[in-house]
Amino acid sequence: MIKNDIALEIEKKSEFNGAKSLLIVETILGALKDALAGKEKVEIRGFGSFKVVAKKTGYGRDIRRKKQIHITQGKRIKFRCGQDLKNISTRP
Repeated sequence: MIKNDIALEIEKKSEFNGAKSLLIVETILGALKDALAGKEKVEIRGFGSFKVVAKKTGYGRDIRRKKQIHITQGKRIKFRCGQDLKNISTRP
């Protein structure tokens, strides 16, 4: 499913036209991006939560050159599935 598919679902289930429903999707996703960029935790009840976590520094291996490389510290987004979504995905 892509962003346009979500906008089409909003259009089907509401009175909004295509442009307005796409604007709603982009606004929601923009708010999520801004919150995560500010290192805030985003929680959507029944769906899940997103948070920014620090990635450790360490060493990896360049298998082409057979050398050890240094991996710098960074950030990544971690998603934890909500209970309602977990129950849907585990149904037979």
